[in-house]
Amino acid sequence: MTNILRLILFLSLIPLAFAPALASEKPPIPGTRASQLDLVRDSVFYSVSLKREMRYRVLIPRDYEKNGRVRVLYLLHGLYGDYRNWDSYTGLQNYAGNLRLLIVMPDADDAWYTNSATVPLDRFEDYIAKDLISEIDEKYKTIRAAKGRAIAGLSMGGYGAVKLGLKYPQLFAFVGSLSGALNAAQNLDIQRPEFRPKLREVFGDEGSRTRGENDIFQLLSTPHQTPRPYFYLACGTNDFLLETNRALAEQLSSRNINYEYHETPGGHTWAYWDRALLLLLECIEDKFLE
Repeated sequence: MTNILRLILFLSLIPLAFAPALASEKPPIPGTRASQLDLVRDSVFYSVSLKREMRYRVLIPRDYEKNGRVRVLYLLHGLYGDYRNWDSYTGLQNYAGNLRLLIVMPDADDAWYTNSATVPLDRFEDYIAKDLISEIDEKYKTIRAAKGRAIAGLSMGGYGAVKLGLKYPQLFAFVGSLSGALNAAQNLDIQRPEFRPKLREVFGDEGSRTRGENDIFQLLSTPHQTPRPYFYLACGTNDFLLETNRALAEQLSSRNINYEYHETPGGHTWAYWDRALLLLLECIEDKFLE
């Protein structure tokens, strides 16, 4: 074997902490596609905040046309991911098939769902909180109030969901995070140097105003009049983000915020997120769709 082939083989075996699994690395989940393609819709819309077109995927409940307004779950992808990840790498369609829930999966680049400290046009927090919600409320029969909206995500998306839930409690009644990179604005760039360039592009250098405004643990201390959403946190016991997830659970508990926290075997992988998604949706059905 040549040195080049050895290098290619070695690189192919390195697990990427945040990268989505390749389709070939995970066998198809039986029954996920053929029966429900008519319930999946891909769309493009112009984001005023970003001044460009953005893509999103929607999973439409089976009885959508027959009944009244529906609740919405905004499901956020992780770093290096895109709007197709959840539907491609998990059994989402099977798990949510009987829920009266519109599931929206937006594209958000690697922008941490944050208004960038260094790139003025990258206003990805505004894109979700303002543009995307308005787009969905205009296009679909939604319940246009906090009681009709949930937001959840994995890794970078878990951070985004928790941050948006804390900043905009008037928009969301339920927040879910799987393996959330909850220390993104804090010290993740120090812990994981491979993510440092993008993190500093988004949040700025240490001590920046943008870091403080987007630090989840500081946001918990922000005075608020609107009741906080219900928080669902889950993390694998072999995940490198386990400690920051435990820390947030402790903070939520100390502030008497309604939440639940789960640790189960698993790492920062799609195998874990697939299992965790089913439990998250069960909680959404119990706490949000009741």
